[in-house]
Amino acid sequence: MEMMIFSETDTAEITDNEIVDKILQGNKEWFELLIERNNQTLYRVVRGYIKQEEEVRDVMQNTYLKVYEKLAQFRRESTFSTWLIRIGINEALMRLRYLQKKNNYISSVRADNEIDSAPSEIDFMNPEKHAIQQETHRFIEQAIDHLPEKYRIVYMLRAVEGMSTEETADHLELSEGNVKIRLHRAKEMLQQNLYNLSSDVEIFKFGGGYCEEMRVTVMEKIHNFHAGSSDQASSSINGVSNLQEIES
Repeated sequence: MEMMIFSETDTAEITDNEIVDKILQGNKEWFELLIERNNQTLYRVVRGYIKQEEEVRDVMQNTYLKVYEKLAQFRRESTFSTWLIRIGINEALMRLRYLQKKNNYISSVRADNEIDSAPSEIDFMNPEKHAIQQETHRFIEQAIDHLPEKYRIVYMLRAVEGMSTEETADHLELSEGNVKIRLHRAKEMLQQNLYNLSSDVEIFKFGGGYCEEMRVTVMEKIHNFHAGSSDQASSSINGVSNLQEIES
């Protein structure tokens, strides 16, 4: 299946709401751009709840497919990214409850599930420095994973994703005061030196092959959904029709 290639220059001024309009008019290929714009944030949100990389990517796929199916229900009372994130949080919590019920939820981060960083200057470091950087990433990610969930998700959005207090409160439906308290507590638990270190490195990156794989996989399922019969569409987007409307 041929994918559209969007120029960052040509699309920089196009808002998410304008892209939604194009999709609702039948130009489903524009959904690729929404995926590209929101992959990193959605990944970090879901990763704040679930630690298994394969499960995180599965939840992300389900989120995008449900968002696509329910796009006409987006009332624009909030931003598109807020609506998307709320659906992603709902999906993550449902998956988390399922995993916990089946005793399949693994609390520790395994070395073979380390996140691939997007190509950068790190690729040109000498082997020793590269190894140290990778170990630093792993160490920080493990420390964050040990935070209680309600503190971890706030820390992921505020300190890792770089959202403002207001944005974090809006996405998580918390008061700004509550966000500030949880972030302060998260920093205390991580200890000051670890917090300072985490602000100097890129962690929980959803880059490289993962980002491209997510875009291609979701768009293939959307194309199959349109091309196939209603039964095939139901199989391609499993359970989409049962989604309760999330936007508040």
